[in-house]
Amino acid sequence: MIRLATAFLLTASLLPAQQLTGFDEFAAQAMKDWRVPGAAIAVVKDGKVILSKGYGTRDTSKSLPVTPQTVFAIGSVTKSFTVASLGVLADEGKLDWDKPVREYLPGFRLHDRFASEQMTPRDLVTHRSGLPRHDSVWYNSPLTREQMVERLRYLEPSREFRAAYQYQNLMFVTAGYLAGKVAGSTWEDLVRRRLFAPLGMKSSNFAVSDSRKAPDFALPYRRVRDQVELTDFRVIDEIGPAGSINSNVEDMIRYVAMYLNDGKHEGARILSGATVQQMTTPQMVVPGPPRWKETGHQSYGMGLMIGSYRGRKLVQHGGNIDGFSALIAMLPQENAGLVVLTNMNGSNLPAVLAYRVWDLLLGAEPVDWTARMQADEKLQRASEAAAREKGYTAKRAGTQPSHDLAEYAGEYEHPAYGIVRIGRENNGLTFTFNGFTAPLAHFHYDIFEIGENSRVLARSKVQFQTSLQGDIAGLTLPFESSVKEIAFARLAGASMRERTFLQPFTGSYALGPQTVTVSLKSDSALTLLMPGQPPYELKPVSGTRFQVPGLTGYNVEFRQESGELIFHQPNGTYVAKRTN
Repeated sequence: MIRLATAFLLTASLLPAQQLTGFDEFAAQAMKDWRVPGAAIAVVKDGKVILSKGYGTRDTSKSLPVTPQTVFAIGSVTKSFTVASLGVLADEGKLDWDKPVREYLPGFRLHDRFASEQMTPRDLVTHRSGLPRHDSVWYNSPLTREQMVERLRYLEPSREFRAAYQYQNLMFVTAGYLAGKVAGSTWEDLVRRRLFAPLGMKSSNFAVSDSRKAPDFALPYRRVRDQVELTDFRVIDEIGPAGSINSNVEDMIRYVAMYLNDGKHEGARILSGATVQQMTTPQMVVPGPPRWKETGHQSYGMGLMIGSYRGRKLVQHGGNIDGFSALIAMLPQENAGLVVLTNMNGSNLPAVLAYRVWDLLLGAEPVDWTARMQADEKLQRASEAAAREKGYTAKRAGTQPSHDLAEYAGEYEHPAYGIVRIGRENNGLTFTFNGFTAPLAHFHYDIFEIGENSRVLARSKVQFQTSLQGDIAGLTLPFESSVKEIAFARLAGASMRERTFLQPFTGSYALGPQTVTVSLKSDSALTLLMPGQPPYELKPVSGTRFQVPGLTGYNVEFRQESGELIFHQPNGTYVAKRTN
């Protein structure tokens, strides 16, 4: 038995309050309706835990039950922990919410110069950076946390800085990275010392590898064509501040209760009242009308969503990561809070269970949220099916690729997203990105479609670009609908940067009355020097062809057997003969 504050006790053995009579039966039916294997829920009201219970199974193959101690991934609920860790530093005077990030991280850069200079810690955690999600930069990526922060400068914004709410995980990665730097440790160490330890969250961790060592943890599941199947644990350690925490309802209800108790736990101050108030006060409006009459307009605080339910202020945040869905929520005016953890990917069950708890605690006529939400899903599926049945498609029949399939194979790079690999396999092409591989089928012209079973960009279109010289020079992908397609440049083979390959091309060449010189800048690059012009470091393309950087449409091609250097330019093609 652990004291949460002087007036109440936390214990998992308390019987449910009378207000929640019938909830067990409701939860069991809701889990069947949403095909969720297991769920755990804890509710705190007026300082007492009135429900802490597991439902269903954490491992369907072994029929292992969910308990209040079962560890689940909490996904983006982690974001509030990241804000709280910054809040600890702000409370100690080590961080100012409204000073530029660059005062703490001098190397911080965004695509937009003004945003780079003015971005504050408060901006990082309120989804107003101007950047859309750009989630494929981090999802299953091999990049380190520091590398992700460094690559922000190459990501195009879709809105002006501070102009609109746009959910953005990479800003929270940056916020956690910042917290670790200011604390002189890491984000994980700061959260562990200043939040987990004083709250008694002994079962909580930062990596699924640690969860799998626990005596009681849930396996991840997903729904595929209405069938429930086991899926992989997603390793997201490097983007930890945005979503990597794993916990159970016994730990998490302590965390929720701390907010309801003005930042205190067992009489000890965890966060200042000012930090709790800022986190739970609107900072950015979330645009759009309420979907239902019971729910009000939404805004974002700092790591927490702010809205209303049946006229009461509602503070909450959901979390979704492969195989898990989670929710924490509070009705501060009712001094009530809850946590719901499930082992189903992208499920509505946490919201359905939470709304039923609120209806019961408020003594209101319950709403059939399952019926409402499933009706919406049904309409969406029907719309897609109708388009498919009627043959509505943008595909142009009877077209062919402009090149042999082998010519599309290769590596393509973007400075932030990394490398896309196009492979040649079984008389077709494959698409590989961040460890995921899927078939790439011809759609029309030089546009191909990623297989529908891909874990990333399923059924998205890949468009290949051809240079003026007829080479496949790059590709674009629709990673973000609110910005132009992300362009990947084709990478030359590694041999084109080796001295043994480059050395034979060096020397002088007569181009009309001029003499141009090609020399080795280093063991891995060639330099082209033309009279009256700055030196150009040639960029490898393919074969013996190189791009002249800074000059659009200018390429040079070496013909070693004839001693010629061919200049391909927008206004024509010219030959230079070797003179030595």
